[in-house]
Amino acid sequence: MTLPSWCRSTTTTTTTVSSAATMPSLRHSYTVTVPEELPAALPADKPELRRKSPSLSRTKLVSTFMGLIINQAKNKGPQGLVGLRNLGNTCFMNSILQCLSNTPELRDYCLRNIHRTDLNNNCKTNAALMEEFAKLTQSLWTSVNTEAISPSDFRSQIQRYAPKFVGCNQQDAQEFLRFLLDGLHNEVNRVTVRPKVSVEDFDHLSDDEKGKRMWNMYLEREDSKVVDLFVGQLKSSVTCTVCGFRSTVFDPFWDLSIPVAQKNSGEVTLKDCMRLFTKEDVLDGEERPTCNRCKARRKCTKRFSIQKFPQILVLHLKRFSDSNIRASKLSTFVNFPLKELDLREFASESSERAIYNLYAVSNHSGNTLGGHYTAYCRNPALGEWYSYNDSRVSPVPSSQVRSSNAYVLFYELTSSPHSKYQTCRL
Repeated sequence: MTLPSWCRSTTTTTTTVSSAATMPSLRHSYTVTVPEELPAALPADKPELRRKSPSLSRTKLVSTFMGLIINQAKNKGPQGLVGLRNLGNTCFMNSILQCLSNTPELRDYCLRNIHRTDLNNNCKTNAALMEEFAKLTQSLWTSVNTEAISPSDFRSQIQRYAPKFVGCNQQDAQEFLRFLLDGLHNEVNRVTVRPKVSVEDFDHLSDDEKGKRMWNMYLEREDSKVVDLFVGQLKSSVTCTVCGFRSTVFDPFWDLSIPVAQKNSGEVTLKDCMRLFTKEDVLDGEERPTCNRCKARRKCTKRFSIQKFPQILVLHLKRFSDSNIRASKLSTFVNFPLKELDLREFASESSERAIYNLYAVSNHSGNTLGGHYTAYCRNPALGEWYSYNDSRVSPVPSSQVRSSNAYVLFYELTSSPHSKYQTCRL
């Protein structure tokens, strides 16, 4: 294969891209050869231009194209490696925004302005939250430099939607995430007229069929790109200890708040926390429910399992506890995998595939009296981990992503997006 003469520059400009430059993910330095002038287009009717050009060695050819690719990436800017200014105790907001910005499908949804086609007809005159979130995401990914961006316009809109975030008080990042996703969903909900909630008896159906019916009923009211990504379905089974009757309830979830397991010795793993969340609990005393078969309040057992795994699984480690005496925080180190988190043992059906890869972590350092939020995110374009500390963005080794400050974990399903039953109706 030969290249036209315009690819062989007589004037060579050498550009070095290293880990300290705009794209710190490129660990090696490359010499980029840039032609002095490039024609607007190569004439298709003059093949002699190619025939007369001397052939290039394969090594030179690869180097040329590698240089062009790097130069193109450099021209695109820092590609998501842009910080957010702290507007006064807004580190909780910045941490979550960076995690969401590095959620590939949500990022692309904003970059391509697809959200505008999904704007709910009832919200088109009041869809400022989604629009500002999209604008902020676009700024983070299309900025031509690494100068930190002020999220003030977005902050104004989230404060209008959720007044509890007005002011400069310290806030909880997981609570902020729930409010934000709810607000974004409401503005791009594909359902314009919600049907009335119907009360149907599904007890005669199998658990699997009942779960599908309940999921379809949910989608008849709540159906958006945000739901497509973040919402799963939780199964709650309650069994009467007297007659053995078992009732099941299926509820959607946007994230799972899981307790932090405690051990006298040995490390605590994420699966230990999941097992604590799904372990069988006894409902007795004032907590005794009414058995549908006995028609009386009975001692029962209750257990959670996951009926439908979401594409994006958000796991909230319950480090904070409020008691009548004082609030406290658990600083237990929880060992969680960066790749191939297998959650099949927590599925309501063992055949359900549930393998996840970590791509973002919201961290909290400090205690209940004061602290600071940061984020570790795996850049989807570059494939490497970065630390987001308000305005500062820097590379971080994957070995440092696990820490006792990990608070909210963001995992992405590795298999096809919807492995059990999709977000479409069945």
